[in-house]
Amino acid sequence: MSDLYDSDIMEWSERQAQLLRGVAGGKPSNECPDWDNIIDEVESVGKSQLDAVESLLLNALVHDLKVALWLDARDVPHWKAEARLFRSQARRRLTPSMRRKIIISELVEDAWSGLPETMCEQPSPNVLQVTARLRSPATLDEALAEPAA
Repeated sequence: MSDLYDSDIMEWSERQAQLLRGVAGGKPSNECPDWDNIIDEVESVGKSQLDAVESLLLNALVHDLKVALWLDARDVPHWKAEARLFRSQARRRLTPSMRRKIIISELVEDAWSGLPETMCEQPSPNVLQVTARLRSPATLDEALAEPAA
């Protein structure tokens, strides 16, 4: 059954679902579910959902930093709107167990490292000047909240 997992994941998943429904319904089968790969797939579903929330938060943080760094850019309203959308999607997908797994300080660090060196033909402002007017979120709730106007 592992060969099928590697060669045709769709067929494998349909067959495993059918087998598991049979097991749950008490139907005997000559074929055993592919437990090792099923376990891996179940774990990956949760990890994938966590990655999606972290990606949305990271995108919101990057857009917040763009707004703070390039205050006069014509794209500021667009960046603000996208940051709101990313936050909204993150809040909707966030589950209680994800709260203890998301490390905001790492996302903030990633956001800073993901910024372009120039924007709208303007170099990045001095980071020390920016940090005086920008406070990075320290908690997940702060990262999910809309920034003050």
